[in-house]
Amino acid sequence: MAKEPEDTIASRISRILAERIVHGELAAGVRLRQDHIAEEFGTSHVPVREAFRRLEAQGLAISEPRRGVRVASFDLEEVREVAEMRAALEVLALRHAAKHLTSAILDAAEQATRDGDAAADVHAWEEANRRFHRLILAPCNMNRLLAAIDDLHAASARFLYSAWRSGWEKRTDHDHRAILLALRQGRIDEAAVILQKHVQWIGRSPSARKPGEPEAFAIVG
Repeated sequence: MAKEPEDTIASRISRILAERIVHGELAAGVRLRQDHIAEEFGTSHVPVREAFRRLEAQGLAISEPRRGVRVASFDLEEVREVAEMRAALEVLALRHAAKHLTSAILDAAEQATRDGDAAADVHAWEEANRRFHRLILAPCNMNRLLAAIDDLHAASARFLYSAWRSGWEKRTDHDHRAILLALRQGRIDEAAVILQKHVQWIGRSPSARKPGEPEAFAIVG
C-alpha cells in the first residue's frame, strides 16, 4: 500500500482539527498535543507540526512559548475584525465574479437562501449561508482570494456556534434576497454595497436577550 504524502496528511489533519475547533468540540485554550494527534492519525510529528502551522494561519490555533500549541480564544473585537476583512474581500470577489454569474448560479444561490431560512438549527443555517456566499463569489476564479475568504468563513462559523449553543431561532435573510435582485438586474454596485453592509453587521448590532443574560451581538452574516 502506497504511503500517503506528508503534505496530504497535514491537510487532512488540519481540516479535521479545524472542524473540531469550529464546531466547539475543541474549546478555546485546549492544548493540541503533537504526540496524541500523531498517534490518532498514525503519522509522525512532521505533518502534525505542518497542520498546526495551517491552523495558526487560519487564526484557529496559537503557539505559545513553553506552553505549546493551543486552540485560539476570541473576543468581540476579533469578531468585528473578521467581519471587516470578509466585507472587503467578498466585495472584491463579487465585483470580479459579477460578469460570470449566470441565471443557474443565481437560482442556486436563491435556493441556498431558502434553505437558510428553513434551517432548523445553527449548523444547517451556517452551511446554507456559506453556500450562498460561495456561489456568488466563486465565479471570480481567483483561488487565493477565495481561499482567504473560506478561512474567514471558518472563523465566522466558530463565533456563530459559540454564540448559539443554547438554541436557534429561524430567520428570513432579506439582505441575501436584495443582493440577488440587484445582481439579476445588473446593478452590481448596489449588490456590492448591500453585501458589504450585510457582512459588516456581524458583531455590531446588539442581539435580543433575556433579563439577566450578558450582552450579546449579532453573529450571522
